[in-house]
Amino acid sequence: MRSQFRPCIDLHNGQVKQIVGGTLHDTDVKQLQTNFVSTQPAEHYARMYKESGLLGGHVIMLGPHNDTSAMSALSTYPDALQVGGGINLSNAQQWIDRGASKVIVTSWLFPDGKFSMDRLDQMEKLVGRANLVVDLSCRRTKTGNWIVAMNKWQTLTDMQVSKPVLEALAKKCSEFLVHAADVEGLCNGIDEDLVVALAEWSPIPVTYAGGASSIRDLQLVTKLSKGRVDLTIGSALDIFGGTQIKYTDCVEWNRTGCLPTEL
Repeated sequence: MRSQFRPCIDLHNGQVKQIVGGTLHDTDVKQLQTNFVSTQPAEHYARMYKESGLLGGHVIMLGPHNDTSAMSALSTYPDALQVGGGINLSNAQQWIDRGASKVIVTSWLFPDGKFSMDRLDQMEKLVGRANLVVDLSCRRTKTGNWIVAMNKWQTLTDMQVSKPVLEALAKKCSEFLVHAADVEGLCNGIDEDLVVALAEWSPIPVTYAGGASSIRDLQLVTKLSKGRVDLTIGSALDIFGGTQIKYTDCVEWNRTGCLPTEL
């Protein structure tokens, strides 16, 4: 059993971008740090993932003005991409109908920063457990704990990532998505402790994102998680302007489990 590469399409103002985690603010646009802005539309990447046979990727809408781009990606590769960002009870089923394989929910589950099991129950009843991903993207505290962050990772919630929490939430969803917000977009290495914890604590599939800087991170995550946690790679990829990881190498890893030097 080995960890899989999971692709992504991050959208900001309708464009495909790679953004440094935690720098996206609703009010202070000057704080935004962008690693990459694509000249290609979202459907270009969806078509690429389709041709490569990649499953379980996610389309994340960072703020408003992204619906059209997200819909174009989903129509290009229907029933294969998850969609998140602004998902709530009023639009979740619409995104499933538009071709999302699953919907990813975060902020809506935390009114005023406090987790609502009632809202999760409602969402599960609406779209079904199999179609629901809970995003537990988080920040690490000085004490070493991870706290779920919402609103583009600006706001810490009242939820600490832990084994009891993951076990309880797993009864209502089929997968977790976890961005390590403190290292997201920096390409300086993954949060190894978080990967280990997720593998030990989660009874359902988990995709980790944040800090990947080498194709060998796929091998590392496989080792740390015993293949129970998948890895999303963004800013380091050549298709997103990165220089450290080739997209074709990630596809080959999924196909054969081999690193470039072993081919």
